[in-house]
Amino acid sequence: MNWLLVIVGAAVGAPLRYLADRGVQARHDTVFPWGTFAVNVVGCAVLGVLAGAATAGAASSHVQLLLGTGLCGALTTYSTFSYETLRLAEDGARFYAVANVVGSLAAGLGAAFTGTAIAEAIWG
Repeated sequence: MNWLLVIVGAAVGAPLRYLADRGVQARHDTVFPWGTFAVNVVGCAVLGVLAGAATAGAASSHVQLLLGTGLCGALTTYSTFSYETLRLAEDGARFYAVANVVGSLAAGLGAAFTGTAIAEAIWG
C-alpha cells in the first residue's frame, strides 16, 4: 500500500514539474533557470507545511508518503538544479550560476521554514 501512495504522488508530481517548469520558463527570456527554481521553492514550501502538519499530528504517514515522498519527490529536482548551474558556469554565466545556488538555497530554506510556521499556526 505504501509504495502505491508514493507512485500516485509521483505520477502527479512529475508532470506537474514539467508543465510548471515549461510554463514559467516560457514567460522569462533569460538564461536563468526560473522554472526549476520555482518548482524547487514550491516543493520546499509544500514539504515545510507537511512537516509542520506531521509534527502537529495533522498529517498521517499515508499523507506524508503521498505528498512528501511521492509528490514533492517528483516535483522537485536536485539533479536538474545541479546540471543547470553547471551549464551556466560552463557557458560563462558565472553570476547566474552563483545566483542560482545562493538564491535556491535561501529561497528553499525560507520556503520550508515559512511552510512549517504556517502549519504550526494552523494546527499547532
